[in-house]
Formats: sequence, C-alpha cells, structure tokens
Amino acid sequence: MHKKDIIIFSAPSGSGKTTILKRLFAIYPDLLTFSVSATSRPKRSNEVEGKDYYFLTEQEFRTKIANGDFLEWEEVYNGILYGTLKSEIDRIRANGKIIAFDVDVNGGISIKKLFKSSAVSIFVMPPSIEELQRRLEFRGTESKESIAKRIERSAMELSMSDKFDYTILNDDINLAVAKAKEIIEKELK
Repeated sequence: MHKKDIIIFSAPSGSGKTTILKRLFAIYPDLLTFSVSATSRPKRSNEVEGKDYYFLTEQEFRTKIANGDFLEWEEVYNGILYGTLKSEIDRIRANGKIIAFDVDVNGGISIKKLFKSSAVSIFVMPPSIEELQRRLEFRGTESKESIAKRIERSAMELSMSDKFDYTILNDDINLAVAKAKEIIEKELK
C-alpha cells in the first residue's frame, strides 16, 4: 500500500484540472485510477456513463444520499448534485491503485478532511477570472446562464485555495502538468 493513496484535484470549472489529470493518467497508467463521480446534471454529448460520471436522476441521487451510499456529496447548483460513491473507493482500493479525484472545491476539502494524511490535495488556479470565462465559453457545452453561475461561484472557490496542500497555476498546460508530476513524484511514489 502507498503511504498516500489519494490525490485530489480541485478547481473552479474551466481551470484545467480535468486536462491535467488526463495527461497524468497517460504518464502513470499503472499508478493512478480515476474516481468516477456521480451527478444529477444532464449528460453532455461527449460524455460516457461510468467513465466520465455516473449519471443519476435527482431522485436516484437523493435516494442514494438517504441510503448512506456517498462518501461526500454536494448540491452545487439548485437540483444539480455531485458526489463520490463509497463503492467507487472500494473498487479502486481493491485494485491497489492511487485514487485520483477530479472534484469541486468543497468536495476536495471534504475528501481531504475524511482521509487526512493519506490524501494529497491540489488546487488548480486559473490565470484570471476572464480567462476562466473564456475557457468555459470556448468549450461550447454551457449556456450563457450556466457560465455566469460558474463564474459567480468561482470567486468563492478561489478564496479557498489555501485549504489545499498545493496550488498549481495553470496559465501553461505543459508547465501545470510538469508541476503536478513533480508533486506526484514527491508525495505518492
């Protein structure tokens, strides 16, 4: 077993945490495994059930909350819930791999509190709010209203970066990946 077997990436939407993680999975295919979160938001056209998320209706999600099936969960926007199923952690640990989380900021803080010293938490900092908005618009997956909600929420999330073990500025994806790789080499191998 690894000294630390959990790595948490958190950031406001559009900061690049998912892109960084995808590159890390390519570098460390035998070390890291993605923890697939559950959500009640609609599936985007490019997303795959069980790979990107477990897509649940709001009612299914709330039933799992009531049954105690979640390690952590949050209603990020009204009626839009995200969370980590306990069964997902059990699945990854059974395979002896390091669990990599791609979660919102509150979820990252919650997971770090639960796992304490067996987890390393990384906050991915965007270069600016303007760049964050540009990235969200460039994705083409969000409505103007959804982008406005995400930008509004990002100010609160940015103020919580000091609650993480590390902060990576993502103004150059290659440098951000190199910094993340350096942290993994130091903390997890």
